[in-house]
Amino acid sequence: MAARCLRAVPALSRAAGLSRCTPPAACTALGPPGQRRHYADRRIKVANPVVEMDGDEMTRIIWAFIKEKLILPNVDVQLKYFDLGLPHRDKTDDQVTIDSALATKKYSVAVKCATITPDEARVEEFKLKKMWKSPNGTIRNILGGTVFREPIICKNIPRLVPGWTQPITIGRHAHGDQYKATDFVVNKSGTFKMVFTPKDGSGVKEWEVFNFPGGGVGMGMYNTDESISGFAHSCFQYAIQKKWPLYMSTKNTILKAYDGRFKDIFQEIFDKHYKTEFDKLKIWYEHRLIDDMVAQVLKSSGGFVWACKNYDGDVQSDILAQGFGSLGLMTSVLVCPDGKTIEAEAAHGTVTRHYREHQKVCVETVESGTMTKDLAGCIHGLANVKLNEHFVNTTDFLDAIKNNLDKALGKK
Repeated sequence: MAARCLRAVPALSRAAGLSRCTPPAACTALGPPGQRRHYADRRIKVANPVVEMDGDEMTRIIWAFIKEKLILPNVDVQLKYFDLGLPHRDKTDDQVTIDSALATKKYSVAVKCATITPDEARVEEFKLKKMWKSPNGTIRNILGGTVFREPIICKNIPRLVPGWTQPITIGRHAHGDQYKATDFVVNKSGTFKMVFTPKDGSGVKEWEVFNFPGGGVGMGMYNTDESISGFAHSCFQYAIQKKWPLYMSTKNTILKAYDGRFKDIFQEIFDKHYKTEFDKLKIWYEHRLIDDMVAQVLKSSGGFVWACKNYDGDVQSDILAQGFGSLGLMTSVLVCPDGKTIEAEAAHGTVTRHYREHQKVCVETVESGTMTKDLAGCIHGLANVKLNEHFVNTTDFLDAIKNNLDKALGKK
């Protein structure tokens, strides 16, 4: 929980001082819709609105607690609320995700809770209209930029990789590749081709990918020079800010054209714009094969920036987080090419197993006889119920749930 707060506060501080906040009606976990909170006037004022993207499962519940207990009592900020919980994404045909990204473009600062990316099981569980794409992928493809992930190091938290005495920052390209790919299944023999049709009317280019003898799978993906260049600039600038060397990893020996383009653009931009500054700081830039880089990272002591393609960054950032102690102790910030737009997000999932325990404990608490007035009224009739005999107030109900949850999780 503390780590989530550490991730949210820098994003709020970037927005800079605003008028008194009326909380969004949609966020009612700890109060009725539209309730105006009466906080002390000594709160830090934030000038511009901050986009709030709510999430799913346990992280949604934890975020509500963090916001109510730690942020809003101390920060006077107007929140532009978007419910990115899976049921609401399904209800809006995922338009809410697009709207939240466009709002982030407008207001420049967003804080995002962890969300579910549905698979077949989730489609069935939530009775979804379709298997919606990753909201993170949708947002990043609209905003562009680079996701920088860095561990929060606590002296008393042991590291699984004890040699990592300094942080390692991963710069993850936040556009295209597998996250904007078109993939498909075929159930018969046939030919898979890729076709490029130039807008200038010049000759069409065609590549034969594979002749399927039977069923199989296929995929087409892309990236752009503009996005790769923005990624490169962000990483070089971040390395200069940190005064750390920068490594860029690809598999250009296999994907000679695709990954080779990443390698070439990074090198061109470094030589033209950043080599002099790197030399002054006595830091360096180097391209490495992804397999070699993974081995070198494990042997290193840290203290560098690692630029990764989209998928590589997704996987390796989780490995780094666990190596430093926990996914919960990892910052994750999307820095956009305009240099002013950022989105602070969770570096972990929705903590589903904990949420299942939370759901189970809520039911068990009510069934044991500890409940709120509305539920007691269903049993005894509202006119007949008495406080502390038939029902408890909200605070006591939450305390009872916490006590039972602690027992269920083996904390008591």
